[in-house]
Amino acid sequence: MTTYGLLVFEDAEELDFVGPWEVFTASAMVREEGDKAVLIAEQSGPVRCNKGMRVVPDHVLDDHPKLDVLLVPGGRGARETQPNNPAVTGWIAKVAEQVDWVTSVCTGAALLHAAGPAKGRRVATHWSFEDALEAHGDVTVVRDARYVVDGKLVTSQGVSAGIDMALWLIGRIHGRDHARAVRRYIQYEPAPPYLADEPS
Repeated sequence: MTTYGLLVFEDAEELDFVGPWEVFTASAMVREEGDKAVLIAEQSGPVRCNKGMRVVPDHVLDDHPKLDVLLVPGGRGARETQPNNPAVTGWIAKVAEQVDWVTSVCTGAALLHAAGPAKGRRVATHWSFEDALEAHGDVTVVRDARYVVDGKLVTSQGVSAGIDMALWLIGRIHGRDHARAVRRYIQYEPAPPYLADEPS
């Protein structure tokens, strides 16, 4: 059984965790092995995310099941507020030592850096935050990859890149054929409508 813990906080970017949530929960449905995904927050009340979506966490920092995978989303909260919240950074540091995989989407890498797991590592983040994250020091920002694997740390670029990262991760945990089945189940076949006329 695989348990995925997705951290949520005020001003977290919605698709940063909802995209991987879809992958992880679809994986659980396909596997039928008792896998589960849970939302974890500092407090039990509703959390208002970056674009206004409100979510209710399943668990709080000091009361959640044993996790196999930790996911940290990005958003304004990951860049500006939570890096200065010792309750959250301390929890991330502790849980990161216990899980098999530590992951982030978008500027969640900034929060992983503040908490410690991304220090001295190779990471991906949103293109608009690459310079700022690198300026923090003690981190190597990889600028040309949707996601980056450095040991048990897997970080991804912005928003939709988290889906790619999550699909890679379930393939690593449960096999490529399983990941292909999940990708087909969620009909993830990205073909952006305006990619062909993107100015060079």
